[in-house]
Amino acid sequence: MFGVIISSRPVLTEPQAISQTQYAFTIPSLPSFNHIVVFLLPGTILLDGTAAAVYVQLPGNTEFKLLGAIANEKQSAIFKVNTKGGGPAGGGLGDDDAMVDESATAPLNGPVPNVTLGISVEPVQQVAANLEQKKATEAAPTSSISTGLELVKRGQNAVTTKVLAQRIIKNAYDFLASFGSETIPLKAFQAWWEKFEGKIERDPTFLERSDGG
Repeated sequence: MFGVIISSRPVLTEPQAISQTQYAFTIPSLPSFNHIVVFLLPGTILLDGTAAAVYVQLPGNTEFKLLGAIANEKQSAIFKVNTKGGGPAGGGLGDDDAMVDESATAPLNGPVPNVTLGISVEPVQQVAANLEQKKATEAAPTSSISTGLELVKRGQNAVTTKVLAQRIIKNAYDFLASFGSETIPLKAFQAWWEKFEGKIERDPTFLERSDGG
């Protein structure tokens, strides 16, 4: 039903049948490779409402990681399995940057570790949901951390525009009142503005403190 192509290697068309809907290719990790092409063999048609989810198990790992999927509407896809291979590759109904890491090298005179490629025929809704969950899981760490830090900072330092304006006015009033006259010359206001600008440059956050001083 399925074939696999790895650059400079023979085409693989005989996976091990794990069940009626699950298949596995065992692929030596050396020589190292960057991409895997997975495709439906000519004449193969998946049952309506199904898709073939593609998983990979890297050397040293027990977990299978979802790469993407192929289906009758898209009968082949390229999946990147080594990030040292350059730019991202297309991924059928989904793609991934799973990497055959540098630790996946054979010891001297030792066996070559294998990459296991699993293909599972599943309901298309389930495949689509798993791909969406995969994308959400991969995006969540950076976005949640970033958002969390921003919310903490906003909670700690948030000062409303109204409060800032009141503090600027108070700063000006305190300075101009020191002249002891109801009539304030324009040059006094200019002197305050210059002093105010200088303080902003030296300490941009001074207005955010409760005393505004």
